[in-house]
Amino acid sequence: MDINLITYLACICFLFLFGKIFIVPIKKIMKLVISSVLGGCAIYIINILGAGINFHIGINIFTSILVGLLGLPGAICIIVVKLLIG
Repeated sequence: MDINLITYLACICFLFLFGKIFIVPIKKIMKLVISSVLGGCAIYIINILGAGINFHIGINIFTSILVGLLGLPGAICIIVVKLLIG
């Protein structure tokens, strides 16, 4: 009976450590995903506002991550690059 108790306690400790090790990267990945989705929404709004002057930014993973991570400066950076390139 003592070996079963030790095994259960070892499994509980392992699960606790396993959870502690992997919870931080999961939080960072979820933050990146959420900010990317919000960045994609921001680009969509820019496209709606720019439709009157024939201005369009492609919505892809790179532009979404850039706007999501950098916020307004990222959106301005993409707009400036789009205006410079044509």
